Amino acid sequence: MDLTKDKISDLIRKIAIPSSIGTLFQTLYNIVDAKFAGLIDPGAITAIAKSFPIYFIIIGTTVGLSAGVTALISNALGKKDESTASFLFSQSILVSILAALIVTIIGVYGTEPILIILKTGPEVIAYAKDYMHVIFFGSILFFLQLTINASLVSRGDTKSLRNVHIVSFFLNIILNPIFIYGFYFIPAMGISGIAFATLCAQLFGLVYIIYKVNKTDLKKYIYPECFYPKINLLKDIIQQAIPATGSMIFIGFGIFVLLYYVSLYGDYSAGGYGAAIRFEQLFLLPVLGLNASTLSLVGQNFGASNFDRIRETYLKSIFIGSVFMGICGILIFFSSDYIMIFFSNDPQIIYYGSTYLKIAAFAGPCYPIFFISSALLQGLKKPIYQMIINLMRMVILPIFALTIAVIYLKVSFFTMFLVILLINYIFATVVFLFSVYQIKLERKNYNPNLAAV
Repeated sequence: MDLTKDKISDLIRKIAIPSSIGTLFQTLYNIVDAKFAGLIDPGAITAIAKSFPIYFIIIGTTVGLSAGVTALISNALGKKDESTASFLFSQSILVSILAALIVTIIGVYGTEPILIILKTGPEVIAYAKDYMHVIFFGSILFFLQLTINASLVSRGDTKSLRNVHIVSFFLNIILNPIFIYGFYFIPAMGISGIAFATLCAQLFGLVYIIYKVNKTDLKKYIYPECFYPKINLLKDIIQQAIPATGSMIFIGFGIFVLLYYVSLYGDYSAGGYGAAIRFEQLFLLPVLGLNASTLSLVGQNFGASNFDRIRETYLKSIFIGSVFMGICGILIFFSSDYIMIFFSNDPQIIYYGSTYLKIAAFAGPCYPIFFISSALLQGLKKPIYQMIINLMRMVILPIFALTIAVIYLKVSFFTMFLVILLINYIFATVVFLFSVYQIKLERKNYNPNLAAV
């Protein structure tokens, strides 16, 4: 694929579909984990739900770092500078190792205090610590896999990570019961077994991604000296990755904020909400695929100064994503009760989860604007705006609105999410207009004579 010349719609399809399929199996993977946790105990599934904001420390940092590296390498490839791309790749591995160490320390010592803030009972805290400590001690596998994969995504290769997610899904189905209940010489680990199964899948993915990178032209330009610290390149990576990571962390913190207010309605309200968002993620798959294609296409075309292609990529991706999510909203609304029965037979978990899904069904068209706009700004090397947007959408506005609605007005669980729905629609409009303006501004800065076009 030539990301700077081939037809945009064809490139979106070739990049977004494999990414969506991969994310489908990643989401199914998480659903399997939730199902096995539910078989252990209602407290176990609640522990996994309440652990998600903590888990998001890993997800946010790895995805943010990966997105930053993808944008930089894409820009270099758009300029036909393979040498710089290889140096960026090597230096990003050094950054990922350091980031993994920091995240592990934060996670191990921060899990219990965060759960206490979320008004979590002793039993659920014990389950969550058993699960999260294993995950954090193996977090280096998450970091290396996604950072190394960034070099593939920057070339439009989303098939490799898709293959990882597909195989990992089936590995998870096999390994979860083995580690949870024990098998021959393997002891029964309970909820820790779910975490050990995840680390085994991550290790497989890392080995496979390294194999795929070794088959690209990148290996021609990688020498041992590429891994010696280069201050200028490390600075570029950190400047691009920190806002992107901060943006993801704000999403995680936003989930923490929502869980805090959700938990005020009872401990199992968080379990129902947590299971519901895992199901909801299934319908976000094409949007996440469009996010990946937008980042690759915008990154390379920004390097090549193809602003018409950048605008076309953004608008087509928004249109495709919004239409799809509108249709999915209908399916989510009418299937919500049946889906929650799959996760648990506890009536409280079913009620809270289905109530959330019925409202979330109407928020569908907002998600493509948020995700695709974030990819656009990342590709334009303006991750700071992406971070500010997520800070406002996920943290500041919800805290302000929900404190009034939940704490002071004592609204119902249903009404709480109606408030969130209103915030999403207002802010989606603002983000879309701002993103279109940024494309125009970059075009003007490149060539002032095009300002009126």
